[in-house]
Amino acid sequence: MENQIKVDEFNSYREKMNQKILGSDNLVLKRLFNLDTNTYEEGALPTVTKEMLGLVASMVLRCDDCVKYHLGKCFELGVTTDQMFEIFAVANIVGGTIVIPHTRRAVEYWEALQSKS
Repeated sequence: MENQIKVDEFNSYREKMNQKILGSDNLVLKRLFNLDTNTYEEGALPTVTKEMLGLVASMVLRCDDCVKYHLGKCFELGVTTDQMFEIFAVANIVGGTIVIPHTRRAVEYWEALQSKS
């Protein structure tokens, strides 16, 4: 139950705040959000690959909200736990040991996603 709450709280907060941001009717913010959405659409690279790349970048940049978002997308797109740990390995090699705490939280959130389904 705790895991379900963790995932639901993150998604609910993100949705609520995105609505407020987009509701400001700021053209630059709307364009930025649109660019972000379009970046992850199917193209020369499949969406799942783009989400995995986004996850590695988010881990290296140490953005826990971004990590959770990309974990959720990877989960939705069928990334396996074995694949996820390889993604974590790449992020830690690229980002160094400072990424380890983010990996801990990522593993915890990945487990929450798995137990929610």
